[in-house]
Amino acid sequence: MQGTIVNVAAVIVGSLIGLLIHSRLPKRVAGIAFQGIGLFTIFLGFTMSAKSNELLIMIMSIVAGSILGEFIDIEKHLEKGSELINRKIKTSEVKFTDGFITATLLFCVGSMAILGAIEEGLGGKPNLFYAKSILDGFSSIALAASLGIGVMFSAIPLLLYQGTLTILAKSLQSVLTQAIINELTAVGGLLLIGLGINLLGIKNLKVINMLPALLIAAVLTAVFG
Repeated sequence: MQGTIVNVAAVIVGSLIGLLIHSRLPKRVAGIAFQGIGLFTIFLGFTMSAKSNELLIMIMSIVAGSILGEFIDIEKHLEKGSELINRKIKTSEVKFTDGFITATLLFCVGSMAILGAIEEGLGGKPNLFYAKSILDGFSSIALAASLGIGVMFSAIPLLLYQGTLTILAKSLQSVLTQAIINELTAVGGLLLIGLGINLLGIKNLKVINMLPALLIAAVLTAVFG
């Protein structure tokens, strides 16, 4: 769990820096930095999605996962959780939920989160998590400067998500084949493209409700891959 703890600390520190410079940073500067994060997110998504060797599994996963997620309405539940945290800390920030959800997706949905958990779960040194910590730390500065304190609280789901993945990787190391990792990475890439589109304000996609696609991709690859 050492890699995850370092990653969480980087997000918290980066968010604090972003909050400190928020009042001193002109809106146009914060805006262009935010757009840069959006462009990078789309680039990262395309790079990851190209790892798929089974396009049929990818499209089945994203469609079926989106339908399942919409039926459960994951986004609504996450928004309620975010609003609960917002009330508990008694902040008046109107962008709290946007910051919390955007940062959670950016930090959790990616190949480095999955591969880093596998690396550490199998007993290796968490080099991927260390590299991810640097990227997430800088990203959290830009996000927190634009979206506020909600970004810092994304450290909570990040800890739970990567910690759980690391424990699962340790117990399921014989099941996690390279084919499953590739398809998880590819579907995660599609979700990041959607997140990037949201960050750039092109269209508001319900990326949160598409998250079950990751689970479906793993199952389909294990059965048919």
